Amino acid sequence: MKRYTQLYIGGTWREAQGTELITVVNPASEGFIGEVPAAVAADVDAAVSAARAALPEWAATSPAERAACLKRLHEKLLARSGEMGELISAEMGMPLKLSQRIQAGLPPLVLNSYIELLEDFSFSERVGNSLILKEPIGVVAAITPWNYPLHQLMIKVAAALAAGCTIVAKPSELTPLSAFLLAEIVAESNLPPGIFNFVSGFGDGAGEALVAHPDVDMVSFTGSTRAGKRISVVAAETVKRVALELGGKSASIILDDADLASAVKGSVNSCYLNSGQTCSAHTRLLVPEALYDEVAAMVVATAAKFTPGDPRDEQAKLGPLVSAQQRDRVRHYIRQGVVEGAELLLGGAEAPADLPVGYYVQPTVFGRVTSHMTIAREEIFGPVLCLMPYRDEDDAVRIANDSIYGLAGGVWSGDAERAERVARRLQTGQVDINGGRFNLQAPFGGYKQSGNGRELGKYGLEEFLQLKSLQF
Repeated sequence: MKRYTQLYIGGTWREAQGTELITVVNPASEGFIGEVPAAVAADVDAAVSAARAALPEWAATSPAERAACLKRLHEKLLARSGEMGELISAEMGMPLKLSQRIQAGLPPLVLNSYIELLEDFSFSERVGNSLILKEPIGVVAAITPWNYPLHQLMIKVAAALAAGCTIVAKPSELTPLSAFLLAEIVAESNLPPGIFNFVSGFGDGAGEALVAHPDVDMVSFTGSTRAGKRISVVAAETVKRVALELGGKSASIILDDADLASAVKGSVNSCYLNSGQTCSAHTRLLVPEALYDEVAAMVVATAAKFTPGDPRDEQAKLGPLVSAQQRDRVRHYIRQGVVEGAELLLGGAEAPADLPVGYYVQPTVFGRVTSHMTIAREEIFGPVLCLMPYRDEDDAVRIANDSIYGLAGGVWSGDAERAERVARRLQTGQVDINGGRFNLQAPFGGYKQSGNGRELGKYGLEEFLQLKSLQF
């Protein structure tokens, strides 16, 4: 049981001014594993004030100086990665072997990518008779979700600090313990006081106070589209920059010349990673009508191997969902799919028979799903895959684009040029062609109601910069 009563502000640990504590629950055991403060507006004000005070000196540092600070952070982060993987697995439920590789493994890679980027990124350029300066935007509020708690936080922290901004971070109240561990690592790294500040709390408390604060220059948010809309409204009062990475309902298109075994395996893996709690998950699988029966059988056989179980069990491929509320929400969607006439090919709303404790949902596959069904239109955020037949290539593109979201997608084909042609027609921020690997240098973000702005690589760095032109 980890119990925290302090927040990390201005380079020191300070007692929270609010008295409410947030209980952290292990979703596999349903037992309490921690308590953290619910920050109030006074805590947020102190954190923002510390970030504002530290900004002039940090913004004036050279890229080399900032890189040196981030290297110290990188070394300490690597040293505690094993501890971090176990902690995140305990607070949000990803199987431990995956948590060590993904939840704890990705953040140091992200941080290192910005250290390397600072070596040759130009913060100025000549355009005609003008000198264009790329300057830090200022104090950044980073509000992050529970599904990849450290990874999502590090994407924002690394880019903002590399840009010369200072930051106030607020993680999800469901998974705050990994952020407290990061704050401990920051303290160990001897970073300049005030460049990284950390408050825990609820969205409608600490989160709203951060977004509305007049001394916050930018809000970088990852989470639900509903919350992103609210942030946009609140932030508009002070005309601050807002970068949003929101929901998705991504389609994986299997073309008729694809390697079916690879396409099915890759699509199911994408859908079920992190128990379906991934914004870019390929949750709609579009299949040629002529191949539908064959592919459906392959999908069911593949999905059935995703056995739910305790995250500490090496045989488990699906951990629990993060909370009872999330489990109930996903089960509601499954029941809705049945009511609306989708064919339930695997799984269902019932709890796994051998897991009476924990927030588990069976791996579920629906067949013959149509675009008007709720499960095809709304983000479920659980291990639920929708099979959708299509007539021809144009029909596949139409179905894929028939969504309020546009975050990710996939195309599978034996013809690389054909796959690229289809991918170019998709209204989405990134497309994996034949299972293309995740690239930390490529921009990540969405079209439509999946958000605005981009993260990762130079594109993510530029989100935290503002332009000034000097005319000569």
